[in-house]
Parts: sequence; C-alpha cells; structure tokens
Amino acid sequence: MASTKNETEHVRLSSRLWLGGADCMITTLCNIMTGGGLTFFFVKYFGMDPGWSASCWLIFGIWNAVNDPLFGYISDKTKSRLGRRIPYIRYGSLMIAAVFVLSWVIWFGTGSNAQMFAQMLISLFLFDTLYTAIATSIYVMPFEMATTNEARGKILLVKVIFGLAALSVPLVLLAELENILNRSLQQFQLIMTVIGLFAGAVIFVSSFFYKEKSYLQKDEQYPFFQSLVTCFRNKSFLIFEIISFSITFIQTALMIGLSYYFASEGISYLWCYLAMFLGILTGIVLWMKLGAGWGVKKSVTIMCAIFGAGLWLMLILGHYTAAGVAGFFCTGIGFSGGMYLIPLMNGDVIDYDEHLSGLRREGMYAGVNSFICKPAISIANALFPVMLLWFGYDSAIATADQTSLAKFGIRFSWLFLPAFLLTVCFICIRAFYPLAGEKWAEIKNGLAVRHDERQKAFERQAAEHAD
Repeated sequence: MASTKNETEHVRLSSRLWLGGADCMITTLCNIMTGGGLTFFFVKYFGMDPGWSASCWLIFGIWNAVNDPLFGYISDKTKSRLGRRIPYIRYGSLMIAAVFVLSWVIWFGTGSNAQMFAQMLISLFLFDTLYTAIATSIYVMPFEMATTNEARGKILLVKVIFGLAALSVPLVLLAELENILNRSLQQFQLIMTVIGLFAGAVIFVSSFFYKEKSYLQKDEQYPFFQSLVTCFRNKSFLIFEIISFSITFIQTALMIGLSYYFASEGISYLWCYLAMFLGILTGIVLWMKLGAGWGVKKSVTIMCAIFGAGLWLMLILGHYTAAGVAGFFCTGIGFSGGMYLIPLMNGDVIDYDEHLSGLRREGMYAGVNSFICKPAISIANALFPVMLLWFGYDSAIATADQTSLAKFGIRFSWLFLPAFLLTVCFICIRAFYPLAGEKWAEIKNGLAVRHDERQKAFERQAAEHAD
C-alpha cells in the first residue's frame, strides 16, 4: 500500500503458492472445527445440552488466552537450521492431521453430557495447541519473507485466492452437515479423515518451499514480560486489535449460523454462496487496484462500511432471497478484506514496533493478537446457542418447523453482534488509527533500506566464514 524505494523486492511464485496452500489447509481445518462443526456434531447430532457446550467453549477459552503469547515469544527466540518458524510448520502438520481425524471418532460413548463434554474439550485443547504453533508461524511468514507492502501484498493475494477454498469447503460442508450425518455417520467420518490427511500433507510439503530471513535470528529479544507489555504501548496495535478481534468474532459467528439460516428461511445456499464468491472476487480487485492508492487505513474503513451494511440488511430483511443474496455479496467483499487487508495492517503495526524498538517481534505480536482474538471464537460459539434459547428455539424440532419468533431469533443471534462490531470498527479506524500519510511512508522506506543493509551484511559474513 505505502510505496517505498525498495520496490524491486521479490518473493518467488513457488514460495507464495506453497505458503498460500499451507494457510488454506490450516484455515480449513480451523473453520470446520471452531466454525460450528464440532458444536453441531455434539449438540445437534448427539444431543449434547447447549449449556454443556457453552461451558466447554468458555473453559477452552482460558487455554486459548494462555498459550498464544507464550508460543509467539518462544517462536521469536527459536534458533535452528530451519529458522524460527518452519520447524513448527513442518512437524506440527503431522500431529494436527491426526488430532483432527480423531476428533470425529467417539471415544467415550455418547451416553452422557459429561462424556461428550470431555471429548469435546480434549479435542479442542489438542487441536488448538498445534494450530497455534502452525498457524502463527504461517501467519507471520509474509513479514519474514518480505519488507515492503508491495511484496507482502503479492504473498497475501495468493493467500486470499487459496482462502476461497478455505471458505468454500467448510461453507458447503457446514451447510450440508445435518444431511450428511443423517445419511451416515461413517460417511461423515470418512470425509473428515480425507480432509485431515490431505491438509496435513500439504502443510508438511509446503515447508520445503519457502525460507525466512536468517539474520533475524541474531536479534536478542526482550524478556517475556517486557516483550508482552511493550506490545500494549504501541497505540496502533491497540486500534488494530479492536479490528482483529471483531473480524475474528464475525467470521466465526457467520460460519456457525449458516446451516440454521438456510434451513429456517428456506433460501437456497447456492445463490447466496455464488453472490459471496462474486463479492470476494470484487473485493480482491477493489483492494489490489484502488486500495494501493487509498492506503491500508482508508481501505479498512471502506471494508468495514460495506461489510457492516450487508449484515444490517440481512438482519432486517434476510427472510427475502434478494436481501440474503445482497448481504452475502457484501459479506464476500468483507471476507476478502479480512484476508488481505488485516494482515497488511498487522504488518504495518509490527513494522512500527521495529521502528521504535529495533527488533523484529512478529511471533510475539501474533501471539498477543491470538491472546486477544481467539477468545472471540469461544465467545461466538458459546453465545449463539444461548441466544437462540432467548427466542424459544427448540433443538428437538427441525429448524424449518420453528416458530416465527425463533426463526427471527436465528437471524438476530447470527447477525446482530457482527453488524454492531463492524460499526464500532468503522468509527475506531477512521478516528484513531495513526499509521497513514507521508510520515508513515518515510518510516516504511527507512525500514526497507535497513533490512536490505542487514541482509547484505549477513551474506558477507557468511561468505567470509565459508572462506
């Protein structure tokens, strides 16, 4: 977005493709597990009490809050032949595939809520531990691989394109979840096994096709608590976290309510999904072409406005097909912005920290970001079934046969908080985010030059050592 002198920075296409593929696979697994799949599997299919499910997600949220900053710090300090991030991607891929596959196999039987609660909690605990190690490392790789927003944007564009698959597989699967499970539990488990094993294989192989900037391992990091506190002294990071938390909550909440919405309103998901993917394509063109001139701040502001307008429209008029299709189109624009613009915004926040501290602390920032944002996943999963009860939703009755109040309650429980949060984000980014304008462009330019100099110095030292 902001131009620098270092416009020739280049990342190989193969590196971009494989990183995008790995990001697609880990996101797909997460969207299925935490985007409503596991909750639906136990609550709707096996009859687990929604209160037990909500308790499970809230307890799990505590672990979510603890592991991310710690892992980010460990990642920043890791020194290995492979780099700071790649070891976690390569070897974590094998373990997370196994955990994902086993999460859909009943361990203790389904005779009681306590048994289902135990498996759900253990599955979430194991999955998230591995997901943190892998996803955090993949998330910060564009910032390791490139300095300029031009080069990072090319990496993120590939991730957005691959992200269409990360959206489409869970969207279709979650929309058809009830039908698949009603036909055959074994068929559902086979589908999950194939997805898990394929995802693990892609993530593993991808780690051989991209590299980090080796000189960054030489930086001596702050002690843990100083590193943690320093993040919160970065004003731009605080504004970013409002946006990031909201987008995380919104993406999770929207995935959870899909199957309920289509079943209750009798609207074909094919038209809505087509509109959404057209919205994603429109968003990609919008952010890549016009966004380069607008800058990150203005682009995120416009994204929040379009995304929020679409959700408010669906909340009020979503029982009409036309409104649903229009809302999904706006949602597609918002999803593309979340995948492309939010990482660029995060990269700027990390760059500003380097400008202040002289250190590259991608892992710590990613960890603190997850520390703040991952509870949004648990909150979204816990709130939706509870909010449904406020409107008299009866899980023993088919969704299409619910009362009119319960059907409105599905839309309200699904869309109100996401629409409200996007309104808050619009105000915050427009009024308070500081990283924009000529002064910020000069700072970015200085960082790009500094990275070039450090890379050349590192290469000279390596050549002298080899001689």
